[in-house]
Amino acid sequence: MEGLMAISQELLKRIILDQHENNDWPEPYIQRTAENRLSKLGQNKEIIVLSGLRRCGKSVLLEHARRLRGSGNDYCFNFEDERLVTFGTDDFEVLHQTLISLYGVQKTFYLDEIQNIPAWELFVRRMYNAGCKIYITGSNANLFSEELGTRLTGRYIALDIYPISFAEFSQLDVPLERQDFSTTEIGLLKKRYAEYLELGGIPAYITNQDTEYLSSLYESILYRDIIARYKIGNPDALKKLVFFLASNCSKEIALSKLLGMINNNGEIIKSRTTISDYCGYIENSFLCFFVNRYDDNLKAQQQAPRKVYFIDHALARILGFRTSEDRGRMLENIVFIELKRRGYDIFYYQDSKECDFIIREGAHTQQVIQVCAELNDPSTKTREISGLIEAMDKFSLSVGLIITENEEYTETLEINDKKYKIVVVPIWKWLRIFYSISPP
Repeated sequence: MEGLMAISQELLKRIILDQHENNDWPEPYIQRTAENRLSKLGQNKEIIVLSGLRRCGKSVLLEHARRLRGSGNDYCFNFEDERLVTFGTDDFEVLHQTLISLYGVQKTFYLDEIQNIPAWELFVRRMYNAGCKIYITGSNANLFSEELGTRLTGRYIALDIYPISFAEFSQLDVPLERQDFSTTEIGLLKKRYAEYLELGGIPAYITNQDTEYLSSLYESILYRDIIARYKIGNPDALKKLVFFLASNCSKEIALSKLLGMINNNGEIIKSRTTISDYCGYIENSFLCFFVNRYDDNLKAQQQAPRKVYFIDHALARILGFRTSEDRGRMLENIVFIELKRRGYDIFYYQDSKECDFIIREGAHTQQVIQVCAELNDPSTKTREISGLIEAMDKFSLSVGLIITENEEYTETLEINDKKYKIVVVPIWKWLRIFYSISPP
């Protein structure tokens, strides 16, 4: 940064030692399914990029990778430190020298929240070209994609990290490898799901259960990853937008409606473009995601309202206004994040009827999924199955999936001489296993 003093080697040394001293391993430690892939990627020469929401567990995974490699002298540095506010591109050289003076010449770097530093990718590329193995984390999808794409193309492997899943959350009661459950295990999993529904997947919140922590996390994301990063001149409008999105989780959102909502007490934002930009900034911070309506016509798809889902259902509950219909909405949000975690392309479907999720891989639709709390009410069951069947017809599928809180059965319906297999599965079970359904 022009006009600011370079960071001294003495200060960097103190920061490094402080960070190593404070690098506590969380207790209890919840094993992450990403560990297996991270371990395999450690054998490759490529840069490993872990990206995701603040405080979702990236730093702990970084430390796990370091411990797997078995060396206590690898170069670890967390750029999320207020003493580094003046850290610039030239200071990477001083940092490297300081690390060498403390730990000797090493070939592995673990660089946490590196997106805070301008032109960080230049240093990373230089170390990569020198034969170093590099792990980095960051909390902004857009910045990562720009910087990785321009200067690190072909040199990195990306791994998205999400908050703790229900499978990870419940593994201490029932091991992950279990696919068939005893009566006792079913009882334990249902109990754990009730807890997960309340606590969500943010690691520290699972431990401390302090709603102030979630509020503080949100403030950090809002001000550091969005307002400061994108130089937002109207923070109040942004806060109002996030509140509205959190209050309408799992619902369709149109830009015109968002603009009208923000400006209902006087004009605050003038254009839909600004609202669209704000939504993009929020999504880049991994706070929430927007899902397109499926349409064969790309232009129509882009113009249709999108559905909004939050990265964590407990965080959405803290940030938004809750109503009695939230039970089904929260279930739908949990299912979406799990589908996202599993790497699918996700759409919703709406024609004369509606279907919550269209799951695609490339140009092929793999599954159609409805989510609802229960099917006991005949009108609810008719609505959910009608929407599912319309989507099944659209994509030439003979099997459809409905995820509920507790119901489990399979039925075959025959309509106009055509058979439709409807699989109903409880959410706690679907979240535990990679639930795939194939035509008979």
